[in-house]
Amino acid sequence: PSLFNDDFINVCLEKESEFNKRDKFQLHQWQLWQDELKSNIRLPPSLQEKCYEAFISRVPSPSALQNDVISELTSIGLQPEEEVLTEIGYRLDALVEVSGKKIGIEVDGPHHFLGRKPTGSTILKHRQVTNLDRIPVVSVPYWEWNKLRKDSGKKQQYLRSLLDLR
Repeated sequence: PSLFNDDFINVCLEKESEFNKRDKFQLHQWQLWQDELKSNIRLPPSLQEKCYEAFISRVPSPSALQNDVISELTSIGLQPEEEVLTEIGYRLDALVEVSGKKIGIEVDGPHHFLGRKPTGSTILKHRQVTNLDRIPVVSVPYWEWNKLRKDSGKKQQYLRSLLDLR
């Protein structure tokens, strides 16, 4: 038998009053995973709503790194939307339109990596936004951006290359 079945949903309902914000946050990601799998297993709508609300409750706080990337995106003629809330509840650092297609941009600082490998939560976010919101996501890793120092021309070329702009 599957681990995630009606018994799992029933336990979630029994324990609902014990769930903290982090638990609901993770249950929202679990439901998104079930959506990716095209599973018929669903949390009840009332619990889904509580989990979604917990998921979107994070107040955005753009970093200096993120602000720098946004500034350079603007300099190359794009009109980035900042801190965009996607339909499934993730926030993208920026959303730009390139050749009629929306592209999500994540400015990924050190907490998004273990060494130089993305963390599981970073991989999950990129995958779920791409698969469920149908928005491709590109990453600007902090070490790649930092090596460009204060050279605006190099930063703009990096972004053009990343976004496949001519």
